[in-house]
Amino acid sequence: MTVSAIFNPARWRPVEGFKFKDLTFHRAVDQGTVRIAFNRPEVRNAFRPQTIMELSRALEAARENPQVGVIVLTGQGDMAFCSGGDQRVRGDTGYLTEPGAASGVGRFHVTDLQVQMRRLPKPIVAMIAGYAIGGGHVLHICCDLSIAADNARFGQTGPKVGSFDGGYGASLLAAQIGQKRAKEIWFLCRQYDAQQALGMGLVNAVVPLAELEAETVGWCREMLELSPFSLRLLKASFNAGEDGMAGVQQLAHDANLLFYASEEAQEGRDAYRERRRPDFSRFPKRP
Repeated sequence: MTVSAIFNPARWRPVEGFKFKDLTFHRAVDQGTVRIAFNRPEVRNAFRPQTIMELSRALEAARENPQVGVIVLTGQGDMAFCSGGDQRVRGDTGYLTEPGAASGVGRFHVTDLQVQMRRLPKPIVAMIAGYAIGGGHVLHICCDLSIAADNARFGQTGPKVGSFDGGYGASLLAAQIGQKRAKEIWFLCRQYDAQQALGMGLVNAVVPLAELEAETVGWCREMLELSPFSLRLLKASFNAGEDGMAGVQQLAHDANLLFYASEEAQEGRDAYRERRRPDFSRFPKRP
């Protein structure tokens, strides 16, 4: 694999034991970050059932590895993060395993994938160059943070191709940018550039394409210096909020009370009292 604006092979090494066809799977050489990339540039990194199943396996492997603290989701190449479902394999009842298949059971595994991303107790960062469109746009919405290159393009296509996402694709989008903007994106199927996305709160940062990987790795490095269990509880608390605020306060405060009794929380407290940098390196990044 060659060097590109968003892939420097000196920074990553392949994760052993995985031979994916639709993805690349790497771990940073100097920190607990993994990089999962859609690898179907011929269709702007659109996904098919095999892609989703491979991505689910990669996410589960990252979750179960206690040395991994942050996950980067991106697309191979500079032209697309992910352009959603591959319409070439869309059948009458879902997505089929092969283009042009006359029969077969349609699949829609991306729904399960979205839930998996939300439940995974480690931050997922979308690193976006080029198109994040349709189902690919929904996947970046499901990520915890999104960092975009200045060539990124965002938007929905569902009503153009006879599809829609009334779940996370609608509800999370509205929670992130407001009902009126979310309806505009879905009802008009327009595309938005990176600065427009930043202005509406759809992404966290926009950087030049050549700086995208370095910027994303920097954000990951900052999170890896923090308490992994705190990040786990925060992610769960943010997500629970969208399921109803009533139970969140009790959940979060009870969890925090339990957390205070742990050595990990006490390291943060003691470091503050002793006016030193906390050392969280000895604490596991739990699967």
